[in-house]
Amino acid sequence: MRYPQGGGLTAERQQFREGLRLQTAERFALSEASAAIAKNLRVSVRSVQRWRQTWKEGGPRALESQGPASLPRLCQKQFTQLEAEPAKGPAAHGWEDQRWTLARIKTVIGRRFHLTYTIQGVRKLLVRNGWSCQVPARRATERNDEAVTGWAREVRPCAEDSRRPVEPGSPSRTKPDSP
Repeated sequence: MRYPQGGGLTAERQQFREGLRLQTAERFALSEASAAIAKNLRVSVRSVQRWRQTWKEGGPRALESQGPASLPRLCQKQFTQLEAEPAKGPAAHGWEDQRWTLARIKTVIGRRFHLTYTIQGVRKLLVRNGWSCQVPARRATERNDEAVTGWAREVRPCAEDSRRPVEPGSPSRTKPDSP
């Protein structure tokens, strides 16, 4: 995600960016070059060019902040309800094992709130609200360490057969071994 602090710019940062755009509007009126403005304000030349085009089309008011691009589909109250669902466990929702996946959370959102999200949309929703991927803290109780080490010693080497037999000769497939 672009903004790791929770889904977007903070209010202070939004005001700062808007102030930069409005400063460029004053400089556009003075016919300053885009490169000079970009260097002085420490922004990219391409951003200044985009802002100049917007300023030409709509004046300084067009450079003011328009707010967020879209509102979140789940309101904060609904997200709070969604946060309580994993605590009930996957079995309460009809899954036999104890794993929560993005696809399952997507299904819960669909069943509970009648909204459709993509898998990536669910991931972004969770990250935006401070959730992260988790790895189990302990191993499964069913795990048999002796069976795992036995498999690693005996079965795995047979399963991972080398692609070419180890024989002296030319590394080329088309040219036979030269004298």
